[in-house]
Amino acid sequence: MSLMIDVAGLELDAADRELLAHPDVSGFILFGRNVDTVEQVAELVRQVRSIRRDLLVAIDYEGGRVQRIREGVTRIPAMRALGAQHQAVQLARDAGLVIGAELAALDIDVPFAPVVDLDYGCSSVIGDRAFHRDPAQVATLAQALIDGLASAGLAATLKHFPGHGAVVPDSHLELPVDERAPEEIVANDLQPFVRLIRQAVPSVMTAHVVYSAVDARPASFSAVWIQDWLRKRLGFSGCVISDDLTMAGAASVGSPLDRAHLAAEAGCDLLPMCNKRENVVQALDGATLPLATGWRSRIAALRRQPKAVPPAALSAARQRLEAVQWN
Repeated sequence: MSLMIDVAGLELDAADRELLAHPDVSGFILFGRNVDTVEQVAELVRQVRSIRRDLLVAIDYEGGRVQRIREGVTRIPAMRALGAQHQAVQLARDAGLVIGAELAALDIDVPFAPVVDLDYGCSSVIGDRAFHRDPAQVATLAQALIDGLASAGLAATLKHFPGHGAVVPDSHLELPVDERAPEEIVANDLQPFVRLIRQAVPSVMTAHVVYSAVDARPASFSAVWIQDWLRKRLGFSGCVISDDLTMAGAASVGSPLDRAHLAAEAGCDLLPMCNKRENVVQALDGATLPLATGWRSRIAALRRQPKAVPPAALSAARQRLEAVQWN
């Protein structure tokens, strides 16, 4: 098994330490409840590293609504706001550089960004997290952000494959169903993934959405989407990460163990299971999961690479981002 888990507070307790030491746990993810000050976050990550140096440490950190650390760091505008700017490409690169440098200083590996879902104007959960409606624009801006992250030594994660922007329901709360024809999805939503996979993006996160014209299972549990489309047709060789398996959109397939088993069987390498400790315990008490050959090295490839960011470049990027007007 290869779970990514969370904790409840600002520091680790004995139960947290026991679970993080479990051999079937491969990653740790921070949420807003784990954040007080940047110094406290750095200490929490240090505690995690003291248990397992090999754990991947992640955080949802896209900017806008989804920026778990708010104090002592640069506030990153929502991606829709960046996409509307005249210097959008420069600002997207700036966002990646600043996110990367500030998370690297806290010894965090992965920001789980960028979102490459298209902005259809109907999804409240995606909304201003998306760069643009145009697939080519999304790919260009996402590539700029990825380049910025890479210049600070951090890996990017494209989400949410094969595209979450065209459905109204929030997959945190219910299971969305996208009834569009495959040709429409391929011509639009898949295009940023196609282009960025060609540039060797290291990880992709799947959507808890059913694309009913393709498969009856949500994409995170679909071998059709992960193995046939993502691996074979798009040629993706990096790490496949499921969206959080505690979300309501995942609960439709069964128990916590069922979810972990089906996601792994479909081809997911890393399985976040967050916000409900009993789900983690149930999954870890279950049988060994059928993970694909090479999963361990694909996860390891997401670990932060130490890179020095020139202070002048970081300062200039911050200044440009702070000048953006956004809500």
